[in-house]
Amino acid sequence: MHSNTLLHPLTLRRAEPADLRGVLTLLADTADWLLSQGVRQWPRGGFGAERISPLIASGVLYVLDDELRYLDAGDGAPPVATMALDRAADAEFWTAQDAPGDALYVHKLAVARPWSGAGLGDALLDWAGFAVRDAGLSWLRLDCAKANPRLQGYYRSRGFRHVRTVDLPHRASGALFQRPAGVRTGVSEVFRDLTVPELVGA
Repeated sequence: MHSNTLLHPLTLRRAEPADLRGVLTLLADTADWLLSQGVRQWPRGGFGAERISPLIASGVLYVLDDELRYLDAGDGAPPVATMALDRAADAEFWTAQDAPGDALYVHKLAVARPWSGAGLGDALLDWAGFAVRDAGLSWLRLDCAKANPRLQGYYRSRGFRHVRTVDLPHRASGALFQRPAGVRTGVSEVFRDLTVPELVGA
C-alpha cells in the first residue's frame, strides 16, 4: 500500500483527453497483473486507445487523482484508480427481463498496485452506488471474469448479489452482479471527500 495514500487529498474527477496515456498504462498494468494471477479478465496489455477514448469523450470515465502524482512522476503518470460508470448495459449479458435501464453499470474499474489494500475500490463502488440513487435508479451492476472466484467473492462481500453467469465462448467475462442503490460497504476515509461533477445523463 502506498504510504501516502490517505495523507493528502485524492480527487475523483472526469477523465480528460490528456489523461488517456495514464489511464491506458494503469489498465495495462492491471491486465498484466491479473494474468500473472491466472485471471483472464482483460486482454494482455490492456486496451487500445480506441476502446478508452470514447469513454473519455462521452464523460463517463473517471479518474482518482493523487494531487502529488505529477510532482512524483510527471505528466501522463497513471492515476491512482479509474472507473467508468454509465447506462451502457452489455446486450450480451443483460436482457430485457433485467430492466437494463434501471441501473448504472461499472466498467474498467482498476486501482494502481501501490494503492492496493487502501479501500479505494470500495470507495469508488460506494460513490457509484450513491450516484445510482441520485439518478433515481435501482441497481449498481457489473460483470466480471467467469473463472475468477476470488473477485466474485470480493463483490459478494461488498453486498453484490450474483444474478447469473452467462457463458459465452468469446467472452472471459460473464459473471453478473448487482446491488441496490445507495449501499455503502467501504470504510475508507477517501469516500467522505469525494466530490465530482453531476453524473452524465442523470
